[in-house]
Amino acid sequence: MTIKLYNTMTRQKETFIPIEQGKVRMYVCGPTVYNYIHIGNARPAIVFDTVRRYLEYQGYQVTYILNFTDVDDKLIKAANELGEDVRTIAERFIKAYQEDVAALGVKEATLHPRVTESMDDIISFIKALVEKGFAYEADGDVYFKTRAFQGYGKLSHQSIDDLRSGARIQIGEKKEDPLDFALWKQAKAGEISWTSPWGEGRPGWHIECSAMARKYLGETIDIHAGGQDLSFPHHENEIAQSEACTGKTFANYWLHNGYITIDHEKMSKSVGNVVLAHDLIKAYPPELLRFFILSVHYRNPINFSESLLEQAKNGLDRIRNVYQNLIHRQSTSLNIVEDISDYQPRLASIKARFIDEMNDDFNTANAIAVIFDLVKEANLYLAKPQTTTTTLNAYRQLFDELLEVLALNISGSSAELLDDEIEQLLSEREQARKNRDFARADQIRDELKAQNIILEDTAQGTRWKRG
Repeated sequence: MTIKLYNTMTRQKETFIPIEQGKVRMYVCGPTVYNYIHIGNARPAIVFDTVRRYLEYQGYQVTYILNFTDVDDKLIKAANELGEDVRTIAERFIKAYQEDVAALGVKEATLHPRVTESMDDIISFIKALVEKGFAYEADGDVYFKTRAFQGYGKLSHQSIDDLRSGARIQIGEKKEDPLDFALWKQAKAGEISWTSPWGEGRPGWHIECSAMARKYLGETIDIHAGGQDLSFPHHENEIAQSEACTGKTFANYWLHNGYITIDHEKMSKSVGNVVLAHDLIKAYPPELLRFFILSVHYRNPINFSESLLEQAKNGLDRIRNVYQNLIHRQSTSLNIVEDISDYQPRLASIKARFIDEMNDDFNTANAIAVIFDLVKEANLYLAKPQTTTTTLNAYRQLFDELLEVLALNISGSSAELLDDEIEQLLSEREQARKNRDFARADQIRDELKAQNIILEDTAQGTRWKRG
């Protein structure tokens, strides 16, 4: 199967060809662990977990690296405000991150390197850049000499002269050019620091990912991924550092997910509309939040609102209900081997279409639409007067296979049937009674009872209520 993905570097879809056959080296920029993650941070965690899962589904062995930035200006500020140690705060929010994303169905990364545990590698990387003439020291700070790298701006498709016109040197900075960026920062009094050839200090933000990616994945990696906001300057600077140091392509494919807005407004602390994933997981089933994120193509923006989340809930409930009905029907189905040749082509077609959609730049939105076609097919089979465990299992197995790729957990307690689904079943039951198919009529009653729907037959028709 040929997988095509949209490469931010070339701005077009390309056929995915890994460096090493059957293996994928993938680096995803992780969180700065000074607070709980918001829903915008949760999106890349879910999206690129799904990319990883699909690659594994297609037989690839994926080495998936996601770092933790556990020392940074934001962490130092939080430590000062709270009167706590930087490491204490980092540990607290690393644990919170891992709990939150696990609830959202995200698999544990192959490795979670931390900045504080990678200091020797980072210092070694900076020393190499200084020796090659791509970096310079200025009173304890070390800066990358941006104009020395000929390809700067190629990821964001900006010319260095255009970037230069908008750049400024901040008070206290000693860099030679406004475009130069910090690789090493001299420590201020009382700050956490490490010993380096340039004195006590700590690394700049961009260098950490270059050093950790090289250490754990090699000088050239297959896929580098993250949020759209990281493409410039973070990923642009990573490319400059890495390729200046090694002389090799840093990453062959760049994937970036779109933004999330809240009721059509950009998330902002000043607006007060930042939505923490930690709070959402308490308020909503985490599988619903994952389903909501995957219901939009990863490169497109998502608008988060209560009404849209309710629509997503209705969709997920449709899938869960038919799955639960497949399970429930087995208790009243014939335990015989049925010739399913009439169903096999339809099921095979659905699976093939799902794979086609995922092969097309991991289009989870269209893949979910295919799953809804499977829902329709399953409901048509369930409407038959008599079913067999053989065919019911065939439908269930396909649901299990496709939902596992997306890590959508529907095996919990059954969701409430929607009103129109109940009315449809009642209509089918009434027709069965007219046809004197009392076995099917009783079967529908039992199915509804299992969903906590109570029926009352009256002279005016059948009434129902939720138990």
